[in-house]
Order: sequence, then C-alpha cells, then structure tokens
Amino acid sequence: MTTSTADMSPYGRVRRWVTRETTGGVLLLVAAALALVWANSPWRSAYTSLSELVVGPAALHLDLSLASWAADGLLAVFFFTVGLELKHELVAGSLRRPREAAVPVLAAVGGMVLPAVVFVTLVAALGDPGALPGWAIPTATDIAFALAVLAIFGRGLPLALRTFLLTLAVVDDLLAIIVIAVFYTAEIQVLPLVGSLVGVAAFGVLTRLKWARWWLLLPLGLVAWILMHASGVHATIAGVLLGLVVPATTLPGEPTPRVERYDDTIRPLSAAVALPVFAFFAAGVTVVDGPGGPLQLLGQPVVVAITAGLVLGKLAGVLGVTALVTRLTPLRLPDSIGLRDLLPIGFLTGMGFTVSLLITELSYPGDDRTAAAKVAVLLGTMVAAALAAITLVRDARQARGRDMNEDGVPDSDTGRIGDESHG
Repeated sequence: MTTSTADMSPYGRVRRWVTRETTGGVLLLVAAALALVWANSPWRSAYTSLSELVVGPAALHLDLSLASWAADGLLAVFFFTVGLELKHELVAGSLRRPREAAVPVLAAVGGMVLPAVVFVTLVAALGDPGALPGWAIPTATDIAFALAVLAIFGRGLPLALRTFLLTLAVVDDLLAIIVIAVFYTAEIQVLPLVGSLVGVAAFGVLTRLKWARWWLLLPLGLVAWILMHASGVHATIAGVLLGLVVPATTLPGEPTPRVERYDDTIRPLSAAVALPVFAFFAAGVTVVDGPGGPLQLLGQPVVVAITAGLVLGKLAGVLGVTALVTRLTPLRLPDSIGLRDLLPIGFLTGMGFTVSLLITELSYPGDDRTAAAKVAVLLGTMVAAALAAITLVRDARQARGRDMNEDGVPDSDTGRIGDESHG
C-alpha cells in the first residue's frame, strides 16, 4: 500500500518522510543504537530504572513496566498495520492470486523452518538444551528494515523484487503471529479471549458502517486489546486481528478502501513512535557487567545458534525452497525475477530485529539467556543487512536476460526500484 501524496501541508510532508522505507529503517537503527550505548554507559542504571518503571491501572492488571508497555501496547500498533497490509494483499494485492503468490509463500515457509532447524541443531550440539524454547527467534523477518535496505541498495533492480520481498515478509509475519499465539501462550483464560474476539468482530462491523468514527473505533479496539492481554494470549495478536477485519474493498460513496485510509493514518504512528520506542526498550542489552564481560555473553550457544539461523538458515530456506519449487513444479518466479535475485532476498529476510526481539522476551522470561539472545539478534541482523547490501549492489550491476524467471515468455515488467517513489 502506498501513502497518499495529496497533502502538501507541513504535517503531510512530515508524514510522508516518516513513512518512507528508508526513514523507518534509520529510526529503528538509531533507537537501537541509542539504547545499546546508554545500557553500556556509566549511566546504565538509569536506563534500567526507566525500563522497569511501572505505570498503569493495577485494577485492570495493566500496571506494567515501560518496557512491557512498549512490547504489549505500542507493538500492537505495528501489528495492526501488519494486519491491514495482510488484508490488502489478500484482497487486492499479491496474495489474491494463489498461483502467483505460491512461490513467495512457500519461500516464507522455508525461511521459517530452516532457521528453526539450524537453531535446534546448534543448541543441542553445543550442549544447551535449556535454550530450545527460543527456536522461533531466528524465524522472523523485520519488514521495515528489509524494505529499507532494499530501497537504498537495490536501485536498478526489478520493482517486482520488492513485491516478492513484501509478500514473503507479510506471510513470514503472519506465521510468526501464529507461532506466538500457539507456542508462547502459557495459559489461556477463555472468557477474556472470547470477549476480545467479540470486540474484534464488533470492530469489523463498525468499520463497514458509513458513520464509523475514530472515537468509536479507538475505545472498541482498546477493549479488545485489554481483554486479549487478560486472556494470556500476547496482546499484539489483537492488533493483527483488528487490522484483518477492516474492509479492503471500496465501500459505496468512498473513493478508496478503508484498509488503505486506516493504514495511511496509523502507519506514521507505527513507523515514528511504536517501532522505535519498542526497539529502544528491547535492544538495550548491557554487556559490560558480569564476571566474564562481553566475551562470556558472546560465548553462549544461543548467540551462535541465533546468528547462524538468521544469516544462514534464512538464506538456505528461501533459496532452497524456491529452487526446488521452480525446478520440480510448474510454478515460476514472478516476471523479471531470476533465482540469482533471491541471494540478496535471502539475506534480507535474515534481518529479524523487531519480531525476533519480541520472541526473545517471550522465550526466556527472567532467564540469563535473554541478553545473549538479544545480542545475537542484533548481530545477526547487522550481518544479514551487510551481506544483503553487498549482494544487492552486485546483482544490480549484472546484465539481465530477457526471460529471467525462465517461464518461456520474455519479461514485460520493466519497472525498476528507484525509478519512482514507492514508500
């Protein structure tokens, strides 16, 4: 989905700047870097105190630390935009035609299974079976970071490559949401969960009515979120469900689908506030304390397992599944995309960051592996980003054939990344 460019007011210009793919990636990087520096500075106790500061009404069991509010509350805003994006892709985007969506969808599945296998194999081989609950940490892909790196270093490559990555990443996020809901929910309270689902359904009905207004939708969405939080299911799931029930087709008398309008409204908040603030509280790992210092932290098996899962597991999963599917079945890559283009795409999917940090916190609550796992997520993401940048530039410099996807039909899609604004 693209952001409207009609508003030329100062707010409109700021909103467009904030929602650019490159801007979103930079904001995430700056927030994470600031947290790391502060958490390892002489004033790191202040960072810890800020993260652990408890606010919120205890009567509703919402007396949470600021770090928890960022993970459970602000990240739900991001997942709401993920739900909107997924709904758009299912109804009017790249997922509406199963045959065309099949390859990136299968690549996303491979890109989740292989990193989990790599993680489990390595932690078992390195003698740390207690780390197994973190198997899903290297399976996630950060859409904002991945698209930002592609936008910066992929200029001149087919625009279809961005669509392929977006489809893959959206499916990846959907699978990650399912994993969180199924494997990282210790106990479910049925009544609050049913109440939350009723709230989501009511939200969906209201978004289809002509007189739907934000002052009705916001309280209803908040109630659904509170009940989801009380149910024991991670509260961000409510954000996804709320996004999925917004209509993606144009309603009578309206020029654009509401899913696009809501995305246009919420995405600046997600990009400029929700994701950077979450990154700030999640990425602040203190590595200078402890008897062994940074070396002891980096020597933990989870560091090797997560880093290898993100960098190598993701690459092997995406490339391997795509190669098998396109060689053994009639399915082909989209027009203008060749198998060689998926080398940088495989590295891009290894940029786990946001969702990987969230799963880290869910995997090791109160565990001394948490810090090591977060360091591994940051390290793996940065290595994957660097390799993606190098391979994107190299791929863009190579000559392209007339039938890159080898479907027997000359490529007709001539759009190139950087030729037009798309984020």
